[in-house]
Amino acid sequence: GVTTIAATPISRAPLTTQGTVVGTFRYMSPEQIEGHEADARSDIFSLGCVLYEMATAKPAFEGKSPASIMAAIIERDPAPITTIEPQLPPALDRVVKSCLAKDPDDRFQTVQDIKLQLKWIAEADSSATSPAARRLAGRERIVWMAATLCLLLLAVFGLAHLSGSKQQLVVQTSITAPEKLLFNFSGNVAGPPAISPDGTQIVFSGITEGKSLLYLRSLGDLSIRPLVGTEDARFPFWSPDSRSIAFFAEGKLKRLDLSGGLPVTLCEAVNGRGGSWGGSETIVFSPSYNTTLMQVAATGGTAAEVFKLDAPTYSTYRWPWFLPDGKHFLYFAGNHLSANNPHTGGVFFASTDGKENRLLFHSASNAIFASGYLLYVDGTALRAQAFDPSSGHTKGDSTLLADGVQNDAEVWRGTIAASQNGMLLYQPVLSVSALKLAWFDRNGKQLEEVGDPDEYYQVRLSPDDKQLALAVGQPNPTMWIYDLARDSKSRFTFDDKSHSNPAWSRDGSQLAYSVSDGGVPDVAIFSKAANGAGEPKQILGRTQEGPTHQIPDDWSPDGRWIIYTRGTLGGGSQGTDLWVLPLDGKQQPFPYIVGPGDQQEAQFSPDGRFVAYQSNEHGDPEIYVAAFPWTGAKWQVSTNGGNSPRWSRDGQELFFVFGEQVLSSRVNKAGSGLEISQPRPLFRANLMDAEQASRFSVTSDGKRFLAIVRGQDSSPLVLVQNWTTQLKSR
Repeated sequence: GVTTIAATPISRAPLTTQGTVVGTFRYMSPEQIEGHEADARSDIFSLGCVLYEMATAKPAFEGKSPASIMAAIIERDPAPITTIEPQLPPALDRVVKSCLAKDPDDRFQTVQDIKLQLKWIAEADSSATSPAARRLAGRERIVWMAATLCLLLLAVFGLAHLSGSKQQLVVQTSITAPEKLLFNFSGNVAGPPAISPDGTQIVFSGITEGKSLLYLRSLGDLSIRPLVGTEDARFPFWSPDSRSIAFFAEGKLKRLDLSGGLPVTLCEAVNGRGGSWGGSETIVFSPSYNTTLMQVAATGGTAAEVFKLDAPTYSTYRWPWFLPDGKHFLYFAGNHLSANNPHTGGVFFASTDGKENRLLFHSASNAIFASGYLLYVDGTALRAQAFDPSSGHTKGDSTLLADGVQNDAEVWRGTIAASQNGMLLYQPVLSVSALKLAWFDRNGKQLEEVGDPDEYYQVRLSPDDKQLALAVGQPNPTMWIYDLARDSKSRFTFDDKSHSNPAWSRDGSQLAYSVSDGGVPDVAIFSKAANGAGEPKQILGRTQEGPTHQIPDDWSPDGRWIIYTRGTLGGGSQGTDLWVLPLDGKQQPFPYIVGPGDQQEAQFSPDGRFVAYQSNEHGDPEIYVAAFPWTGAKWQVSTNGGNSPRWSRDGQELFFVFGEQVLSSRVNKAGSGLEISQPRPLFRANLMDAEQASRFSVTSDGKRFLAIVRGQDSSPLVLVQNWTTQLKSR
């Protein structure tokens, strides 16, 4: 059966309730560790571990970490108990040895068999009349008799427990965010929850008073605490021993030992997209949104490629997940050009030596492994697929575990997590009210909200600050025009294609935008009268060079040009460059800046003499300003990363964002050049993926900011204990 506990504040949800099973690595059977089907004989192996420890006062399998303990269980036999405690009867040694056989067929098949054997050993010992038996020291004799009694009691308890385990309940518990804390689980600057391998703690990103931080939630003592030094941390993941976490922050991969201290840097990771910490103290991670996977020692050092990115088939490898042997892992491969088509992405099975790397199944989301199953979100359905991690092959058909589970299409990641001992965590689908439009002043004070909450994707203010161009919905956005004075919204595009990246003409009469068929990895640019009159006009067709994005960034002040981003977003062999589209109908498009690195998100200065843009030519994404037309003269604006530049109306200030921080630089003309001040932070806001294009806009006077922000009604988490029982009962 399934027991559901009503929604509980995060500070009161218990770790264990009726039907909960909490296990540890030390007592797992080999088949459980390897992900094979477990049955009553697996419990007999665990019982053998307990018998061994009670008889010798030592664990049957030892190691410095859970990974080394699991390796010992799979590969080594413990020393006979009679070599540790010679006074113990050899018959007991045989019982324990049988319980601990690697092959389930070689073990006792029922607990009743063990009970009878122990009873026989106890009776034989009590009737022993040999001189050697009588000469046992009194103290040793008492210890042995007590141990025998305990073993018998344990066997009886084990029989009852194992009989009852077939009726164990699936227990579901809701975990809501405490007051004044907002879950930060979705988007590119998020920290979705991760359960420790031992199932006792959860780490996640939360936002309070506009500041993002990692929090540790204990499931044992119900406590929650912020982790010092984790400001703006993203995508945390656990060490195998559940004592440390790793995460991405400040363009680095970092590690934090939970016993104390501050985070330490392991290596560079400009814009991380997930990592996994293996039992061999190796971390496999994705250093940015458009790269292959790298590996680095958990103590830090120089990162090395696991294998090359298969471009242009894929533009990103991300969300690795180590399998129990510490050598193989899962990961997701996707293509930014066709993110809306689930058949272009997939879950892969690979090895750290790069020798194995093959597709398991097509998917639009990542997968994780726990308790013998792959877990992944298909649409909004959470599914479980039986999987053999040693061979890397699936078994049978997948099973629906839950419907209505959050799948973050922006980053191809389901909001799911699982431990090694039967804990499953997921977030139900977010309501559309999780996204809203809000005005902020230069100090970050929220002034007011605009319209109703919706699935906002992009927003651009008109030049006169009276209208908004909105791209709404995912994965195929529709364009809308919002009249701020009338507080009304009207639809602007009407077909079933994808419409995004709005760019206003400087007189506000026209709107350019990109159009793509769902799942088709190439884009054309259209324009249409901003008042909605007339039909859309294609002003730039698809290229003849294969799958290519063409995104209108800005319209020149004199109306002669549109500057646009062209190329393969998210990396690949092509990358992105800035091109210019002449609007006189006579000239052909021509390149403005072509390499090095990727250029995008260009914005003309108010006088049309300069262009601000984003480039990663030196590794990190930074903001630059260059002369227009191109002369080779350029100036770097940001110093520690930047996205989405925006000019003030007088051209004397340039705004940009990094993470959730809005920054500003003063710009002064000096002859034919520019003098640009050091950026200064203005404020932090709960921006929704501000590092993506058109997530925020600035009024022409630079005094107010309109942004897509996360709302305050994030869906609670659902914690499922004993979730595999659902599969066995079907």
